[in-house]
Amino acid sequence: MIMLRIHISDVNEKQAVCFDTGLDPRSFARTKMSQCLIEPGYIVYPDGSNTVWKASGVNELDGYMRVWGTPFSGERLDMLISSINIPRQTPEQADQRQKAALQAVAYWIKAKLFIGDTHSALNPGAAFVSCSDGGEYQKGSVFFTPESLSQRCLLVEGAGYTAVLRSGVSEIRHDVPSALDRYNCPDLKDTDAAAFCAGTMLYTVLAKAHPYPDMNNIYQDMREGVFVPPRLAIPGLDKQLGELLNNALMLPVADKKPAMSGAVILGNILKILMNSEEGVVDISSLCSPISKEEESRILKEKNGFIKKQNFIVKTKRFCIRNKFIIMGITVAVLFVLFVVVSTVRVSRSRPTTEGMLPTTVINEYYEAFSNLNQQIMEACISGASKSDIDIASSFYALSKIRQAYEPNGPTSILSARIWKQTGGELPSPNAFGVTDLAITFLGGSESEGLLVYRVDYLLWSPDEKAASSRTDELTLKRIRGNWRITEINRTLNSGF
Repeated sequence: MIMLRIHISDVNEKQAVCFDTGLDPRSFARTKMSQCLIEPGYIVYPDGSNTVWKASGVNELDGYMRVWGTPFSGERLDMLISSINIPRQTPEQADQRQKAALQAVAYWIKAKLFIGDTHSALNPGAAFVSCSDGGEYQKGSVFFTPESLSQRCLLVEGAGYTAVLRSGVSEIRHDVPSALDRYNCPDLKDTDAAAFCAGTMLYTVLAKAHPYPDMNNIYQDMREGVFVPPRLAIPGLDKQLGELLNNALMLPVADKKPAMSGAVILGNILKILMNSEEGVVDISSLCSPISKEEESRILKEKNGFIKKQNFIVKTKRFCIRNKFIIMGITVAVLFVLFVVVSTVRVSRSRPTTEGMLPTTVINEYYEAFSNLNQQIMEACISGASKSDIDIASSFYALSKIRQAYEPNGPTSILSARIWKQTGGELPSPNAFGVTDLAITFLGGSESEGLLVYRVDYLLWSPDEKAASSRTDELTLKRIRGNWRITEINRTLNSGF
């Protein structure tokens, strides 16, 4: 069993506040822990006055150095809070522990406001509170232990420890999480830090559950405001107190930081918790009774909120952890979408033979051959030889090369039809294409989607003294509602 490192024990047969450093004499000297002997603590009284507490000495216990000082008649604050959920205690005992914890938190808040800017430890594991009369210190007195010394001792307590709490004459042993920073966010300072700590403790007392139960991600949860709202965690909670607790817990959230300062939050919480005549109010005055139907509704809303919040938080953190992978995948997906959209757009913009008669398709094919328009030629054929398209592509490339070298020169390739219409004088160094086109129907049926035509024409080529006479037998089929040339059988006739 690992005992608490900050506790009240016997030293030289007298009660004392003890700080077990967990250091052997040599390590104690090397780390200069002896300087903690002059580090002050503060005892704040209910009337607002305070006295400085300093260590009285150092002794060795079981091979480890222990700092000790004058006793304080009170209980460690974090132990009071965690005692609410001790297993195997009766409901009456639990209610009494909750009431004592609420009083202790209220006294702690009051003492923090009294001590103001005086530097003192915020961790509830580093504070003792007197919650009963009859001791050396008046009820409501709070002892803030020396900060550096207490932090060292809380660190040694480790990830978990077994605490011994006394309830009457019996001892109750239970395991509790480490007290280190469980109620504090390292990003906050001054009264904002104190308000957050107070809000976290008060939430834990009233809800009987810590607002940030995930110890592995506790600081991240604090910074992102990942907690169940007080109105859902504590059914029937006073509306004003619930809003104050929510504001206190939102102080570390950079993009949702409340306009209310920490000092104002602390003051307003204390006004609700403290009654000038009777001291700390009863818990029943903070939480109104609700019907079973309302309780069931709140529970359903709470479960839905937790489920939604967990999904959002897990998704957000997964994206943050894998942001570079996600960015890479996103870029790849966007690139693929760009390619697909571009392909579809180009495909839609390409010419088709939609709505054309078979003879119109034939005319368009040979006219495009003369104009070196490969796209229209591609649209007119399906499965037929592409030798004409290859020739048109070659002349098109030659034309562009000549234009690059002679930008101000004459057009390098001229349509044979236009050349002939303007006189057609030989030789024709720039003329290319089809003239004297004659189309003859040979057979087939439109109802069966198959037609055969004979096409006679003259083909003019640059630098040729005469045109070549050709006869093509074309087979056209209706493909997806459009006529396309599916076969070209060519015959070369004698020279013209």
